[in-house]
Amino acid sequence: MRGLEQIPWLYDPVCALYELLGLDRWRRWLVAGARGLALDVGCGTGRNLPLYREGVRVVGLDPAWASLQRARRRVPHIALVQGSAEALPFSDATFDTVVSGLTFCSVPDARRGLAEVRRVLRPDGQLRMLEHVRSITPWKARVQDKIERFWVWLSGGCHPNRDTERAVEASGFVIEADGQRAKGDMRRFSARPAG
Repeated sequence: MRGLEQIPWLYDPVCALYELLGLDRWRRWLVAGARGLALDVGCGTGRNLPLYREGVRVVGLDPAWASLQRARRRVPHIALVQGSAEALPFSDATFDTVVSGLTFCSVPDARRGLAEVRRVLRPDGQLRMLEHVRSITPWKARVQDKIERFWVWLSGGCHPNRDTERAVEASGFVIEADGQRAKGDMRRFSARPAG
């Protein structure tokens, strides 16, 4: 079954509503720190892509061809690549910044995807993430656990209960305190490869 992310005509209006409710500020923070050559992994329909500041060279990557077609209309000047986070088609240490906005909830093998992000990121590079995560409220986390299988099926792959911050740290990154924010089950943060 296709999920919301793979139905561009539906995904964009839903995102626009969330952006009106505050997601837009977090998206702008997400791309504001990008520098040099940046990979927008899971760029989807390209909602982040017009927000990058001048001077940042961006490559957008997404597994869904229909989403990339919509992204192409939104930003015709940015390089777009069809591919998977778990097998990034780039050389080691290529990117100064990797940006991930609402992506790793849907990456089938998040650990492998994060290992690939670390591989393509330069040693002094930065990972910037915006993600919904496992709730810290015990009853809500239990609900997320109970509905996970159904939600993954309904949404086409989105896991409502991933502990993304812990997965990022377990993948060899150190989360930076500067800019780290939490609002409900939403998180934004930047991280650097550990030592």
